[in-house]
Amino acid sequence: MRAVIERIEAVDPVINALPIRFFDQALAAASDAEARYAGRGATPRPLEGLPVAVKDEIAVEGQPATTGSLLLEHHVADHTAPAIQRILDAGGIIHARSTTPEFCCAAITDTRLWGVTRNPWNSKYSPGGSSGGSGAALAAGMAALTTGSDLAGSIRIPASFCGVVGFKPPYGRVPQDSPFNLDHYRHDGPMARTVEDCRLLENVIAGPHPRDVASVRPKLTIPVALEGVEALRVAVCRDLGGFVVDAQTRANLTEAAAVFESLGASVSPVEMTLDLEDVRHAVRTHVATMFGGVLEQSLQEYRDLMTSYAIAFSEDMAAPTVDYCRALEIENEVCSRIAAVFEEHDVLIAPVFGLAELAAGAEQYDHEMLFRHGLTLIFNMCSRCPVLVVPCGRSRNGVPMGIQIAGRTYDDVSVFRAASAFAGARPWFADSSVRPESVGDSR
Repeated sequence: MRAVIERIEAVDPVINALPIRFFDQALAAASDAEARYAGRGATPRPLEGLPVAVKDEIAVEGQPATTGSLLLEHHVADHTAPAIQRILDAGGIIHARSTTPEFCCAAITDTRLWGVTRNPWNSKYSPGGSSGGSGAALAAGMAALTTGSDLAGSIRIPASFCGVVGFKPPYGRVPQDSPFNLDHYRHDGPMARTVEDCRLLENVIAGPHPRDVASVRPKLTIPVALEGVEALRVAVCRDLGGFVVDAQTRANLTEAAAVFESLGASVSPVEMTLDLEDVRHAVRTHVATMFGGVLEQSLQEYRDLMTSYAIAFSEDMAAPTVDYCRALEIENEVCSRIAAVFEEHDVLIAPVFGLAELAAGAEQYDHEMLFRHGLTLIFNMCSRCPVLVVPCGRSRNGVPMGIQIAGRTYDDVSVFRAASAFAGARPWFADSSVRPESVGDSR
């Protein structure tokens, strides 16, 4: 714990991923964990003593929960979310809270409350969003595990840009707070530096919970020993039906497909055709229905305190929507297209985001980027599909690029099986050649 704290103090002035810290409490908890490991008292638990950073959206009783907004600068949670309570019960130590864009509504992390969060691999660029602080903290060695939430790619986009592993569980696998537990687009999930660590955290937080009526029974445990990918049928889709994907990202996907082929998997390209305007209508209608009233009130009362991207997002999403039934029809059509792929394949790999990097700051960001380049959106619509992101390559500017590995509905094990084999062939963080070389030098 002392090593992690020293690391935070050394590099976070540049990265700016962990603005809220609990170092004294963390050291005291680490002392208790040390006693368990030494055999003085109770047996060590699954996460005993591990430093866990919690996204500054998810509730922990007595801790700030600002969602990156000046509107909530002084808000303190009065309860603990089910997944976080399981982390604490398993011995994890919350030593810090990680940054998120305002209202978690951007694919970058930059707020008026906390400032710009930067990518440890090249600080000119963003770690992504909205779980950007969680991804950056992992990549920079400031946490062993982190938590994220994902409504449109908010776990997977930072995992990709930061070169870490992030899992969007299928809807209902990880219990959530009300009312978000009834929003099938939204998922709480684990982030880590390795597939194995991600599996460890997922197994702690997953499973039914009495406070979440949508949580799935029975509890699924991802096994430690996973089969290889010999004869696994891997579909490769370069744009998921029409998203704009740059040349670097396409080349990265091609390299990933070759890795699976070298491991003995059966790899084949698939094409999909989607009307992205329809996708935009469905996503916008869903989000506006869930949050439109709250966003509209924020605009009316607190506009002067909000970031430019949150204002633009709120204006768009607060506009009236008239055809929710049509949105559900579009969602069903998208899910049917994905399901057709899984009739012939076990997993599907695709890019995460269509751009190889995003600048670190809100000035060049607009929320329409997500509708043009955010391939993650499809799997929030197809919310019962598990999706795990693993790092694969790096852009010409040194920013990591990941791939999404998606599976059939509720087939988490096949996704972890594929990811584990891939990560074994393309390991990250195993030596200094695949770690951020010197945080801050490229700023």
